[in-house]
Amino acid sequence: YRLEQLTSMRVDPDGLVLDIEDPRLFDCPFAFISDPRSLVLSEDEAAILRRYLLNGGFIMVDDIWGDRMWNHLMSAMKKVFPDREPVSLPLDHAIFNQPFPLKEKPQVPSEDSAHRQRHAPRAQQTWEDEISWETPQPADYRAYLDDKSRIVMLICWNTDLGDGWEEEGVSEWFFTTFAEKYSYPMGINI
Repeated sequence: YRLEQLTSMRVDPDGLVLDIEDPRLFDCPFAFISDPRSLVLSEDEAAILRRYLLNGGFIMVDDIWGDRMWNHLMSAMKKVFPDREPVSLPLDHAIFNQPFPLKEKPQVPSEDSAHRQRHAPRAQQTWEDEISWETPQPADYRAYLDDKSRIVMLICWNTDLGDGWEEEGVSEWFFTTFAEKYSYPMGINI
């Protein structure tokens, strides 16, 4: 709904939930995976995703926190792209600058974590409490590229942009602090 409201793009506000093997996947230019901690791909599913991504499809992966989730996702992606590694996108990459210029790589905690932290001494914390680090990690945006260096999969690591979209109405504070400032501009850029 917001994408149509804030841009000239026409999108289905209800989206579509598909299994990887559903042939309609190839009719969708943009796919979204959230919280892939239990993602397991068969060889057939990996081949379908590889074909989808190398033939014009795009996948955004969001709500992935910490090394354990990262390593799990990379294990699954080795089946999809055994000969490719994701690259960290620098802040001067177009995805952080068009149409909305961002001064930092957005890190959005879940609304639940943000609400608890707002009333705690660590109100500036933007990572999720469920992740235990000695030194918290900033958000990073890593991409798998095709042979022409185009992004085919964007992995939004140590951030939950989707919570800024789906939880925008929970509180005015969360909306102005995370949804309006980070989740919508970055989502539109993507």
